[in-house]
Amino acid sequence: MKKKVFGIGLMSGTSLDGLDVCYVRFDDYKTFEILYAQTILYEQEMQEQLKKCKNFSAEDLQAFDVVYGYFLGNKIKEFIQFHAIEELDFVASHGHTVFHQPNRNFTLQIGHGASIKSFLDCPVVCDFRSQDVILGGQGAPLVPFGDMNLFSEYDACLNLGGFSNISFQKNQQRVAFDISPFNTVLNYFAQQLNYNFDENGRLASTGKIEPSMLSELNQLAYYQQTYPKSLGYENLIAWYFPIFERYALSVPDFLHTFSVHVAEQIVHITQENSFSSVLLTGGGALNTFFVELLQTSSSTNFILPEKKIIDYKEALIFAYLGWMKLEGKVNCLSSVTGANIDHSSGVIYS
Repeated sequence: MKKKVFGIGLMSGTSLDGLDVCYVRFDDYKTFEILYAQTILYEQEMQEQLKKCKNFSAEDLQAFDVVYGYFLGNKIKEFIQFHAIEELDFVASHGHTVFHQPNRNFTLQIGHGASIKSFLDCPVVCDFRSQDVILGGQGAPLVPFGDMNLFSEYDACLNLGGFSNISFQKNQQRVAFDISPFNTVLNYFAQQLNYNFDENGRLASTGKIEPSMLSELNQLAYYQQTYPKSLGYENLIAWYFPIFERYALSVPDFLHTFSVHVAEQIVHITQENSFSSVLLTGGGALNTFFVELLQTSSSTNFILPEKKIIDYKEALIFAYLGWMKLEGKVNCLSSVTGANIDHSSGVIYS
């Protein structure tokens, strides 16, 4: 490998709060520095299209795949120009998840690599999940490979994004799984009061627990399943919203009860595995009400890193996954996803 490698990682989460762009330098396979990072908010029209595209016809979705790829390519080009970036070896894009049904052996992240590449003078790596699903895996989560190599000093890495997920070493291999929905639900309820999200968990902190709803949520069959396992928007619609619809609560009460539910699920896992230190990242790490719930109900030390890591860890790790793909190295672990084999996932447009 060359002494230093420079890449850009892109992450668009299911919560649709924006596009995370992270320009990073890798000094070796375990050492990095985030040089520049930015969250590009979606304009309302693009956000609406991303929300609705799962209902598009096959032709319209194919066309939007290219449109969104052009959007990504253009935003990366603007990012490069703004920061006067001269050294760039590759771009790695997670894409935006439209469908995720590993039980039917397919998943779809839009943002076509050829469209992104048309704006750039370096290779583009994308479509990281499809190969894993074809190989019998969940196609998710993929970030744990980066957790294992870049954040090995922690007992576990917990990410609070659209969904909450965790990764850790067990029996000398990396395991990981989605714990529950998170910001996808919290944002949904906050938006009913015309907030984009519940900043600092302020609304949730004013609510109270609905014990019956909490009990129903905690009894969902998903929590009894063994890993590897993952969640998608389809599961949210099928399992969680029918429970919400049975209760006529205020928005703060919905937010408070759901926050307690997720905290209980997380604390159960951390106590079961006797974790002493857990790295906490993702947008939910800025939700002070939720973080206090975790810290007051567990002896585990939930560690908040510098804000760049909180905000951009997933984009950083997709850059790392893209680099591993370009090197021809394994970047997807069967112990995490349940695939038949460890493999090097992603599609390269060069």
